[in-house]
Amino acid sequence: MTKLEGPHPDYFEDFEIGMKWSIGTYEVTEEEIIEFATKYDPQYFHLDDAAAKKSLFGGLCASGWHTAAMMMRLTVDHMVNAEGGLGSPGINELRWVKPVRPGDKLRMDLEVEELHPSKSRPEIGRVHFDHKVYNQNDELVMTFKPMVMIRCRPQ
Repeated sequence: MTKLEGPHPDYFEDFEIGMKWSIGTYEVTEEEIIEFATKYDPQYFHLDDAAAKKSLFGGLCASGWHTAAMMMRLTVDHMVNAEGGLGSPGINELRWVKPVRPGDKLRMDLEVEELHPSKSRPEIGRVHFDHKVYNQNDELVMTFKPMVMIRCRPQ
């Protein structure tokens, strides 16, 4: 198993099963939680702290979709190689484990689980990751398993 130090791998051939690294941090604000919820997920526990205190969550929390969007931002800011990254055909096993609160500082740990060279397009491969998202107290808040298409190293 390889613990990655330094920059993210650029091309499909640079990845190894078991390779691990962390990216982040992202600081969550109350204003951003409310703004996202107002536009995309207007449930009261994402919009109003007083009302949210009476909810199952016990206070204002980010939409799970907002948390996923914040992690996409971390991915783009810290990982995506403009030449190698080709997008994603999807995500498996998305779980929201613990509420994300205003003031939380999120980081994401990544591990390479599978590597699949394309049979029909030899210039690309698909990397399957296991992502775990933690807050500043190292409490797990979200898990998901994206599949990412990565360009092979040019000849």
